[in-house]
Amino acid sequence: MRLYGLKTCDTCRKALKSLPDAEFVDVRAQGMPVDVLDRALAKFGDALVNTRSTTWRGLDMAERERPPRVLLTEHPALMKRPLIEADGALFLGWTERTRAALGVA
Repeated sequence: MRLYGLKTCDTCRKALKSLPDAEFVDVRAQGMPVDVLDRALAKFGDALVNTRSTTWRGLDMAERERPPRVLLTEHPALMKRPLIEADGALFLGWTERTRAALGVA
C-alpha cells in the first residue's frame, strides 16, 4: 500500500497513523509516478485537483484553465490528499468511505 501526499498535510498524517504499514510518498519531494497520476486522473478526473488549496488560490486564471495533468505535474501540492493505492485500487481523501474500504475504523 502506498499513500501519496505531503508530509506537512494533517490529513495525510492522520491516514499514515491509521495505516502504519503504508509506504509514504511525498509528492512535493519525490513526485508522482506518471502511471499512478494517469490512473488517478482516469478514475477521479478534475476532482483530483484541490481547488480549495492555497496553491490554487495563488494561480492566475490562465494557469487554472490548464489541463489537470499539467497542473498536478507542475504543482504537486494541488492534488487532493491523500491518494492511496492499495491492491491496485485507488482511493482519494481520508473519508469514512475510504477508511471502510481499507478496513480502518
